[in-house]
Amino acid sequence: MVRIMSQVLTRTEIAGFTPRRGKVRDVYDLGDRMLLVATDRISAFDVVLPTPIPDKGAVLTQISQFWFERFDGLVPHHLEYVVSRDRVPKGLERSADQLVGRAMVCRKAKVVPVECVVRGYLAGSGWKEYGQTQSVCGVKLPAGLKQCSQLPRPIFTPTTKAEQGHDEPMTIEQAGEVIGADLARRVADLSIQLYSKAAEYARTRGVIIADTKFEFGTTEDGELILIDEVLTPDSSRFWPAEEYEPGHDQPSFDKQFVRNYLETLVDKGQWNKQPPGPELPVDVVQQTRKRYIEAYEKLTGKAFGGPEHLTK
Repeated sequence: MVRIMSQVLTRTEIAGFTPRRGKVRDVYDLGDRMLLVATDRISAFDVVLPTPIPDKGAVLTQISQFWFERFDGLVPHHLEYVVSRDRVPKGLERSADQLVGRAMVCRKAKVVPVECVVRGYLAGSGWKEYGQTQSVCGVKLPAGLKQCSQLPRPIFTPTTKAEQGHDEPMTIEQAGEVIGADLARRVADLSIQLYSKAAEYARTRGVIIADTKFEFGTTEDGELILIDEVLTPDSSRFWPAEEYEPGHDQPSFDKQFVRNYLETLVDKGQWNKQPPGPELPVDVVQQTRKRYIEAYEKLTGKAFGGPEHLTK
């Protein structure tokens, strides 16, 4: 059953198609193309939560669209177009309400099975690892860095791409054992280049991109392309530049707000980070939605108008 209430979509159903459902996206094989639909589901600690975030899927899709278009000429990518009222894949017209503003029609590609994480700041699991080894994923870092310190230069810290459970950190050498040393170096260099370009631009919009995750794929003719989502609040840490102060956690425009709430439940013994996830209170949902939309508006310079509004 399709649930669309108050701009919320938690699950898509398209007659004649069986999707592959990820934590957030429902993926449909259209034959010569793929259809990626970003729902309003939200996950944390690899658990899909029962409470959706209204408009989240549209924000993810439209921020990705913004970055794909901004990276035109720098890297080939899989996005062909975002579904709009004027452009719906043939045969899916009856499903348009589920797709407009939140679905991407994409080129097919074989996924490179490594998550390409780039860090410009020391946060999250990177900060924890630094405290133990003064390095992150085999990259040695200077002594004396604080939580959320800016790194001397962005670093590539890949992880495994797990079908189930947690992605595990890897060194670039370990990534090379999985995908080949040449390809590992290629995606590392490209990831750092993309991150650096994006971070430089975002800073002019008052946003710090602390870290992010890219994914790549190869087409049938061997072309390496950027795929999946790009520089969204789900795949990145976004911080307000005017409030940045190293030495502690930063306020954010991403789902860290949800993680922080869930950690309070863990501390109270009310959740153990295993399925099923807990319901989110109304105020956490509203504040999370607000942060996602603020990220979109700060980065694009456009007002968010919901699924019907596309970045042009």
